[in-house]
This record gives sequence, structure tokens and C-alpha cells, in this order.
Amino acid sequence: MTTTTTTTTPTPTPMSTTSPYAVTPRRIMRAEWHKLLTLRSTWWTLGLATALVIGVGLMMGSTYDGDDANIDTVLFILFGSQLSQICVAVLGILVTASEYSTGLVRATMAAVPRRLPVLWSKAGVFTACAFTLTFATNVVTFLLAQIWLSDTDKSLSLTDSGVLGALAGNAAGVTLLSLIALGLGALCRSIPAAIGAFVGAVMILPEVLGVISDDFVQSALKYFPAKSAESLGTILPPADHNAPVTGLVSLLVWAAAVLAAAALLLKRRDV
Repeated sequence: MTTTTTTTTPTPTPMSTTSPYAVTPRRIMRAEWHKLLTLRSTWWTLGLATALVIGVGLMMGSTYDGDDANIDTVLFILFGSQLSQICVAVLGILVTASEYSTGLVRATMAAVPRRLPVLWSKAGVFTACAFTLTFATNVVTFLLAQIWLSDTDKSLSLTDSGVLGALAGNAAGVTLLSLIALGLGALCRSIPAAIGAFVGAVMILPEVLGVISDDFVQSALKYFPAKSAESLGTILPPADHNAPVTGLVSLLVWAAAVLAAAALLLKRRDV
């Protein structure tokens, strides 16, 4: 009698196809968070921006004597945001342009050869950081200023109609203008050139064109980035500005256009 022995070959365990070092959107985003939060320039610029808004807000509130009764209350309190805007915009430029000045961009693009996820991650991380801090600063400044304004015609609370919307609108305006600056940093690849382009084209040009009395020019100015941002930070927008929704859409279009141009050149140009 013959006995047949059957040998069973073990089925090999399939190896994982996902590398622990694979480049994923989450890891790119985490790397950009790490870059942003570990730079001294981030804390200096954001700290200065916060100090300007709070300091000017306290000064405006403590020295108010009724002479500026016709000015929107939120606009009056957050007058310092006109100064802090430069700080946040410079940070946006540093987020992109500084890597070209230091040469770090070569390592970044070697790690992420597709390139565009880097730009989107930088924009996303910066937007979240800038809006959160700016909005929190606006709320704190408003509450502190109301200590002196509580017995005046500018007495308001956060629960009053339009107040939170104006505070958030101001933060959105500062953030989107700074996002345009971030795109200019990626386009110019130079910190001085990007700062010059932002200050000249975004902040000074509308003021220069504002002296022209032509109706078409005046109508077009309402859709410029700086003018659109101004319409967001008030409870009642001035008559010569667009409605807040229109201003927000206009700013979003400007930011998207600049980032799209930066993305196109990022794909076409060498590092």
C-alpha cells in the first residue's frame, strides 16, 4: 500500500504597497505647518501685526471724544489693521519667496516633484493661520476698546447685529490680501520684488487712480483688492464701496487669479 503525502505551500503574506515615506497631501501639509511655525520671522511678523491692531485700537478707544461719530464703529476700532496688513502680507511673501533666497526650494521640490501640492499646502496653512489670528485679535481689540466706548455713541457688543460679521470680514480681507502677496512671492521669487509689487500694485495704485474723476475708473476701483477688502470690515459699508458679498467675491477672484498664475509658472519654470 502506497501513502501519498501532500505538501501545502504557505501562501505568502502580501506586502503593503504603501511606503511609510510616501508623499501624501497630509504629510506635505504637516511639513508646511512645521516650516511656518518654526521660523522666527513668523512670530515676529504676527506678533507685530497683533500689537499694532490692539495698540491702535486701545488708543482710538481711550482718546475718543465724539469727533468721529460718523465713522463706522468697527472700522474706527480696527484702524490699526491698515498697518498690520503690511506685516501679514510680508509673512505671506516670506512663505513662498524665502525658500528661493535660501535655496531650500530645491530640497522641497525634490521631495515633492509634482510641485503644485507644495503651493496649495503653503496657501492653505497660511490662510488658516492668518485668518485665525487676525479674527481673534479683532475680537480682543473690540472688547478692550469698548471698555472706554461703553458710555459713548460707539457703544456696541459682540451680539449686536453685524458686529461679528464685520470683525470676521476684516480678518477675511486681511487674509485674502496677504494670500495675494503669497502668490506674488511665488511669482517674483524675490522678497524685495514681491514686496514692491504688493505695495505698488495693491496698495498705492488704487490711491493714485482715485484722483481721476472719470466715472469708469471710479467704478472699476471698487473691484480692486484693497477697495474690496475695505468693504468687508464695516457694519454698514460706505456708499462708494461694493456690498460685502461683492467685495468678498472680488477678493477671492483676485487671490485665485494670482495663485493660478503662480501655479502655471511653477510648473513651467526651473527651480
